Amino acid sequence: MSFSTIFGVLGAFGLFLGAIAFSTTHYWIFLSLQSLVMVVGGTLASTFISYEPRYVFLSLKLIGKIIFTQKIGRNILKAEVGRIIRWAYTVQRSGVPVLEKEAQKAVRGDRFLRFGVEMVVSGYTGEEVREILANSIETTFGRNTVQVNILKNMAAASPAFGMIGTLVGLIIMLDSMGADPTKLGPGLALALITTLYGIILARMIFLPAANKIMQREQIIRFRNYLIAEGLVMLADRRSPRYIQDKMNSFLDPAIHFNIDAARRNQQTEQAARA
Repeated sequence: MSFSTIFGVLGAFGLFLGAIAFSTTHYWIFLSLQSLVMVVGGTLASTFISYEPRYVFLSLKLIGKIIFTQKIGRNILKAEVGRIIRWAYTVQRSGVPVLEKEAQKAVRGDRFLRFGVEMVVSGYTGEEVREILANSIETTFGRNTVQVNILKNMAAASPAFGMIGTLVGLIIMLDSMGADPTKLGPGLALALITTLYGIILARMIFLPAANKIMQREQIIRFRNYLIAEGLVMLADRRSPRYIQDKMNSFLDPAIHFNIDAARRNQQTEQAARA
């Protein structure tokens, strides 16, 4: 679970509800089923008109998935560098064919890495590996960010439908104002509820979800480019030291992988077990 996301959602709605609780005792004036239906229904209708249904449903499903933790973190990136360097030593000692057996378990659930390793084992040159993997990375990124654009469109549409609801409410209110002018205040408050709902949906749900999904996809793309660069150097039979320095240049200096330190730690662990 992504506790930061959960904390952010609870904090945002908590501050909003807390402000209402401290400001008035008429809580019911902030509840309007008609306003909610107008904003949510109008936003969904506009989105289904603009995009294919499959992508709309995928976008709505992704909103719920942001509460789960991103699998790729700083330590994962460092581990990826270490794995490529270990494979480089394997290729240096025993040749590329041995890499296929060693990498088989590691890439079982990673289609991108498996695809890259297969190209290296098949004898593709480094430039060919780079070209194909770069194309795979960018097309995958493009497909996975369609949902981001849909959520941003929903974030833009919901305040607009909130305003439409407000205008409808004002028209109805003004039409009946002549009969009883005392209803002007309550009627105006009810009319503004749709605008409030639209802004809440846009700024507390749709737009934050779109930004988080985009950030996660950018992290995945960065990780894949890091892996791709390592596989390119494996295909070109570059030395493990060169691969380490080149891949570390992609990373924050605080998480650079050091093969010497890793070996010392491994030897220390083996001695402790003995």
